[in-house]
Amino acid sequence: MNELLNKLSSYNLFNYLFPGVLFVVLLKETTNINLIQGSIIEGVFLYYFIGLIISRIGSVLVEPVLMFFKFIKYTDPNDFKKADNLDSQIKLHLEINNMLRTLIALMFVWLIIVVTDTLGLKIDFKSEIVVILIITLLLVLFLFSFKKQTKFINRRIKFILKDENDTN
Repeated sequence: MNELLNKLSSYNLFNYLFPGVLFVVLLKETTNINLIQGSIIEGVFLYYFIGLIISRIGSVLVEPVLMFFKFIKYTDPNDFKKADNLDSQIKLHLEINNMLRTLIALMFVWLIIVVTDTLGLKIDFKSEIVVILIITLLLVLFLFSFKKQTKFINRRIKFILKDENDTN
């Protein structure tokens, strides 16, 4: 188990595992939902997956909404790459930025669940319809995450190849 935890990067810890554990603890303390696992191994995988889902909600839903309302604005990817080459601290700040976005998503999801629980709306998570709906929503979430990540990779490749061609 220690070997597995040692292989997790700080990004994985602060953007997936930490929010997943925090979310599960917050749910247990504020609602009737208890997702805390008895097995450490099952717990780490479940909390990591929950954190991953929350992170993707932040990336695919929260970030675009904040950009739409001009609450945040990103710099041009080419400028970011140039600055990243000049300042090693930018990656650290980007990691912190992503963690904050994930925490915003966590608060958003937690708020929805607490309001639902407070209103007494009971959702039967073992119902076939609810299971199909959750699987479908997760599928759509990960499809858009995959699309966004692919777009990011393509932009990086174009920038690197452009930069390579400019130096030759």
